[in-house]
Amino acid sequence: MPPFPSYDDALAFWYGRINYEQRTPKPGDLKLDRMRALMRLLGDPQDRLRIVHVAGSKGKGSTAAMLAAVLTRAGYRTGLFTSPHLCRVEERIQIDGRPITAEELTALLGDVRAALATAPGLEPTFFEVATALGFLHFWRRRVEAAVLEVGLGGRFDSTNVCRPVLAVVTSISFDHVQQLGNRLDQIAAEKAGIIKPRRPVVSGATAPEAAAVIERVARARRAPLRQLGADFRYDYVPGRVTAEATVLPRVCVDTTPSRPRGWMELGLLGEHQAANAAVAVSCVEVLRAEGFRVDDTAVAAGLAGVRWPARLEVLGRRPLLVLDCAHNVASAEALVATLLSTFPPGRRWLIFAGSGDKDLPGMLRVLAPHFTHAFLTRYAGSTRGMPAEELAALLHRTADLPHSACPTALDAWRAARERAAPDDLICVTGSVFLAGELRGPLAASHSRER
Repeated sequence: MPPFPSYDDALAFWYGRINYEQRTPKPGDLKLDRMRALMRLLGDPQDRLRIVHVAGSKGKGSTAAMLAAVLTRAGYRTGLFTSPHLCRVEERIQIDGRPITAEELTALLGDVRAALATAPGLEPTFFEVATALGFLHFWRRRVEAAVLEVGLGGRFDSTNVCRPVLAVVTSISFDHVQQLGNRLDQIAAEKAGIIKPRRPVVSGATAPEAAAVIERVARARRAPLRQLGADFRYDYVPGRVTAEATVLPRVCVDTTPSRPRGWMELGLLGEHQAANAAVAVSCVEVLRAEGFRVDDTAVAAGLAGVRWPARLEVLGRRPLLVLDCAHNVASAEALVATLLSTFPPGRRWLIFAGSGDKDLPGMLRVLAPHFTHAFLTRYAGSTRGMPAEELAALLHRTADLPHSACPTALDAWRAARERAAPDDLICVTGSVFLAGELRGPLAASHSRER
């Protein structure tokens, strides 16, 4: 089969597939049969990689980014697979911090199409193709370590066709309850599905119901387990963000009583990121036992240098502009805690959009007491987004916060910018899709102002 004539043709082939990031999957839609068949057609490249597999309700992307940054600093050619992307689909597949190029992506999609032509009836989803592209790219570029973020759940996620060197489960909270269950133990069981027999596990889940499930699954599979709060701990000093500068937070991780660590700067804001950093440092200890050579200098440099867009990302100073992608109650709580501990007091303006399958009333109840006014909107490009008028009615029933309904995300930004004074703060949050839609225009706007 001839290659795709252009990048746009390759993307059209890919984006023409069922996309459960844009529409909510039913529990029966999540299975591994298609993914296993696709990987067989491609030669099972995942079996040739040394993989760290990361699941969790929140923090999995940040933890994966920290681990990849540390491994890169240690001298390993490191692949990082994450989802969803913010601005460009190439962000999902990176090596040493550099996204896959459009040319590489086009060629790989041509190989996937050619493989599928030999298997009539096999119709992988958008995310299954994305995962296959990541495995193929990492194998062909000879990465020495690949860090994979789970897309949804764990047990039936398409990334779960690998046998990792290390499985990681970050914090667990309520999210994707339609697919994973409405109890923490049910959600934890889905996340624990990435644990493989006799392969080590690091867990940052501290909720008792979730921790108990992970411990039980690890014991049943004879997988050595290290848990936050039992086998490793951390201390945290908040950073400080002002109109003039940012002072990074600091974290001290205690992984072994006989080997105390010093304080390290952390490139991401918030105590929840310190917990993620503790998980990442504990992962390094396990990887060392697996033969990886990672010195303490690489750990400190990786944590200080990690950047992960739209995670309490400061895009502007006057007014302070914070871009975040909190999309469940636990993430909203982490956002509020960081605003209180790290940012100066004053008027705060909220730009908010969210998906109808999320706990939007719960998020708004958490956020509302800490803002002066909310500009409610709907992100573009997905049917999952709740219309601004419905969000306004929901907020009216949920909390006492003055608000405006804005037809587009850019309209919401313009309205907030018009109202905000130089000493105020504007926070954009509620969805990865909203953050992705606004990040480019907001960064460009503040670049012009500087």
